[in-house]
Amino acid sequence: MILIGNLGKDPDIMTFENGVKKASFSLATTESYKDKEGNWVETTEWHNIVLWRWLAEKNLVKGDQVYIEGKLKSRSWDDNDGNKRYITEIVADKLLKLTRRDQPQGQHQETPPPATTETYPEATTENGPTDDLPF
Repeated sequence: MILIGNLGKDPDIMTFENGVKKASFSLATTESYKDKEGNWVETTEWHNIVLWRWLAEKNLVKGDQVYIEGKLKSRSWDDNDGNKRYITEIVADKLLKLTRRDQPQGQHQETPPPATTETYPEATTENGPTDDLPF
């Protein structure tokens, strides 16, 4: 899974006896589109995120915008009353904080993709490309 969204709360961080850290938080992703009448509609989905080890040590706070790559995991457990509970989480493998440190919380800068004006001509000889790759 790849997600870009905003933290809905500060991460809950646990440190286990062996020193391994686990951080968990909710992440909001928002989609905007026009409905049949031409009105803009915005829908938000909430995702449960889990970070382990060094990723759990990232300095994240509520409102930060992040890019996350991870795996979708579902698990179940029995609560104190004996009821079966289920949760689906995204266990992150990669995380990139998109909010700048000097940017006030809640104000997110839209960063356009870098503009490329350079072109790179393909190196060729009279008989074809100069490389000798078989594909």
